Amino acid sequence: MIRFGTGGWRAVIGDEFTKKNIQLLAAAMSVKMKKEGVQEKGIILGYDRRFLSKETMRWCGEVFAAEGITASLINKSSPTPLVMYYVMTHDLPYGMMITASHNPAIYNGIKIFTAGGRDADREVTDEIEGIISSLDPGQVRSMDYESALGKGLIREIYPINAYLDHILDKIDVKAIRDAHLRVAFDPMYGVSEVPLQTLLLTTRCDVEMIHNTHDTLFGGRMPAPTAVTMRQLSTRVMDYRYHIGIATDGDADRLGVIDDTGRYLHANDILVLLYYYLLKYKGESGPVVRNIATTHMLDRIAQRYGQTCYEVPVGFKYVSSKMQETDALIGGESSGGLTLRGHINGKDGIYAAMLLVEMIAVTGRKLSEMFREIEEDCGHIYMEERSYRFTEKKKAELKRQLFEEKNLPEVPFVTDHVSYMDGVKVYFTNGGWISARFSGTEPLLRIFSEMPSPEEAKLACTIYEENLDIIQEIT
Repeated sequence: MIRFGTGGWRAVIGDEFTKKNIQLLAAAMSVKMKKEGVQEKGIILGYDRRFLSKETMRWCGEVFAAEGITASLINKSSPTPLVMYYVMTHDLPYGMMITASHNPAIYNGIKIFTAGGRDADREVTDEIEGIISSLDPGQVRSMDYESALGKGLIREIYPINAYLDHILDKIDVKAIRDAHLRVAFDPMYGVSEVPLQTLLLTTRCDVEMIHNTHDTLFGGRMPAPTAVTMRQLSTRVMDYRYHIGIATDGDADRLGVIDDTGRYLHANDILVLLYYYLLKYKGESGPVVRNIATTHMLDRIAQRYGQTCYEVPVGFKYVSSKMQETDALIGGESSGGLTLRGHINGKDGIYAAMLLVEMIAVTGRKLSEMFREIEEDCGHIYMEERSYRFTEKKKAELKRQLFEEKNLPEVPFVTDHVSYMDGVKVYFTNGGWISARFSGTEPLLRIFSEMPSPEEAKLACTIYEENLDIIQEIT
């Protein structure tokens, strides 16, 4: 029953996320490592603040130990980017992070990272699934934790300092210190509390935190930085005149931002701000990589400054792979993840947050002012996003209509071309587009449209909604 999506394996605790399945996955990883002859290099594991996360990491470590593979376990809840950074800098073949990222509290999961600290691609996860199906659960071995610790087959580590120092080396610490910035920070009961607070205080920011206790139910909210979940942070920014409000998801690989006016900045806006800042104010150069559901404003900025924008399927492994191929400056997704050249090969909400703080300090401009400048320079574009739940029967019907019969709803815009690279995306001659695809992490159909006006974007989504007969929209 273990199936990987774009964000790793995620399942409901007590349903598919069980000790037996967790141990099966670790056993399968052991088989794969031995098959590749990399077992001597060992593996690193980290965990977030979800229910059973620490126990899951230990159960995995016990299986690796029984197979003679040294497992380095991060002994405090830590951000996903830390695990990726460690895999990259210590030349490890694999790493594992126990997290379900921004999913509801009843979920947990495991992310797999490959050499270089990259998200495991479909080829890797398909092989792992195949190995799991060949294993006998009754034959999976494990070693007592304390015995494995005593034999050195389990190592407890906390390598946070090297990761934080790496970020400090990449940002303009002096500029931030001199700016005396005030920051409101919401870790959403997740793992960014210690690392991001440490960075902000090191750069002499005045920091106020909310929702920073350990709560496996995440305060009854989704641990995802959205306009809805960040309302309290927005109010705090406006009431106390903070320069910026920052929130991260449960495992700190995604970022949410409130600007100086209290406005929620979409992940698209964050990408646009950072790419523009790096090109115009820092004098850097290089392409940008985005997925099919991410704003084409990045294309406009790239064109404005003589650069190239590359489009890839949804899944950060595609972003990081294309970044390496093209030596891109920045890459990201509309779901909230991004990374930059010279950092890790995956999403990092902590580093992105510090770069935004640097941007305010270096430019001396408010976020709202920066965004107005970008629109004056590159024009306006508007996105509409909608998500829908469905039954398995409805999913099969939608797949047949959209991807097999290719029977797309008619909209009152001239089509330029259609792509089936990931779901379906229709490009219009007016510069707009609409896409429909099934989520790889949740049972949802996602429809995105970006147009020259908000009315046109809403119209395109509504036509798709009505023609596909999907009415169970969620917010």
